[in-house]
Amino acid sequence: MDNVLLLKWCVFVVTGVFSVITDSVTVSVMEGDSITLYSDVTTTQQKEIYWYCNDTRIAVITGDLSKICTDVQCNEGTERFRDRLNLENQTGSLTIMNINTADTGLYQLKTFNNGKSSDKIFIVTVLDAPDADLGKGKIISAMEGESVTLDPDVIKNTNYVMMWYFNDTLIAVMTGDQSKICTDDQCRERFRDRLKLDHQTGSLTITNTRTTDSGLYKLQINSSIPQHSVSITSLKRFILTVIDSGPSSAAVAVICVCGVLLFVAAAAGVIYYRKCHQAGENNPTTRSSDQSSPNPSDPMMMHSAV
Repeated sequence: MDNVLLLKWCVFVVTGVFSVITDSVTVSVMEGDSITLYSDVTTTQQKEIYWYCNDTRIAVITGDLSKICTDVQCNEGTERFRDRLNLENQTGSLTIMNINTADTGLYQLKTFNNGKSSDKIFIVTVLDAPDADLGKGKIISAMEGESVTLDPDVIKNTNYVMMWYFNDTLIAVMTGDQSKICTDDQCRERFRDRLKLDHQTGSLTITNTRTTDSGLYKLQINSSIPQHSVSITSLKRFILTVIDSGPSSAAVAVICVCGVLLFVAAAAGVIYYRKCHQAGENNPTTRSSDQSSPNPSDPMMMHSAV
């Protein structure tokens, strides 16, 4: 705490006696999240807004013009904020996306209006994420027909807005104690009555899973700290693979019945053939006909001819 107070005092001295530090915020965020630092002002043509990170100017609004990463140190060399800053033209609020531990530091907002300036300080600490690979997400597999729970492993807060996506389609939303599941037709058709939300943890359960449920599930958590003018967006990923469990019991039953019918038909054919063959051998007409017909090759017949 003493170091934080000392840091604030140093900022006050550096900015000068004519500059007023209106507010200061200390916030911690996990690596990979996004954070928005709110200016709490409405820009006009008379106002100029400057954002600094550790004394390096990273964004500017002057009238209707805005620039991000105006300094050489921001643009070249380390290029630490490349494509990760978003500046709101109407308010001057700054969003840092996909934040990393190197972004830890002091962020200063300087606002100039009619010759007066005011400063707002954000002390941002980025914590190393426990998961080694933030991009891939947690990999889960299940057999078709099983239930799967996607647990974000967080303690739900009343300030949280939690949004579940399946392959970029919004499938569930939780705001405070209110929740909605499958707000569009595509979601209702795919997950009809098979999604459940846990209001304590925000976890999502998929019942009676199908192979078509395989894909990327994303949980976006928006947490706001109104009293400190800060909001943090966390993104958690789950890769679900549902494995085909093979033929269903109905299909197996059909296959068994067909096999039995084929066996019965083959057996009936064999029995029919044997009966016909035996009937031919026991027929007297057939036997007398065979005996009355002389065989020209018979030696007796040949002798009589001579």
